[in-house]
Amino acid sequence: MHTEIVNEGGCLCGAVRYRVVGEPAVSMICHCNSCTRAAGSMSVAWLTYPVSAFSLLRGDLIQFHSSRHVTRRFCSSCGTPLTYVHAERASEIDVTTRSLDNPEAFPPTHHSWVSDAPSWSRPADKLPAYERSSPCV
Repeated sequence: MHTEIVNEGGCLCGAVRYRVVGEPAVSMICHCNSCTRAAGSMSVAWLTYPVSAFSLLRGDLIQFHSSRHVTRRFCSSCGTPLTYVHAERASEIDVTTRSLDNPEAFPPTHHSWVSDAPSWSRPADKLPAYERSSPCV
């Protein structure tokens, strides 16, 4: 019998809960200026799923268009960044790895956009690191 992988996650304050079903297509750490500024961090770990694999269980998300093609969604109460959708990949949704209840489930396989990272936050973990977008995305 095949067991489907189901993971849940949510925001810092607990107002938002979501579920993702299945294995992510991509598990990566992004260092681009847009992601890091949106999260206020030196990098953001993302998991990529089909949009159909994501479901909001409770709470309200607000959205922000960080560029013409990108929509980011956040908890409307605490502001935790939760999802990213790019218009050119509208059938996919990226979910912040650390918002999962078990972020250990899908360790990252690579880094992207290290060209945007400050010199003091370059990856040192021996994962493949791409100066711009990875071939996976």
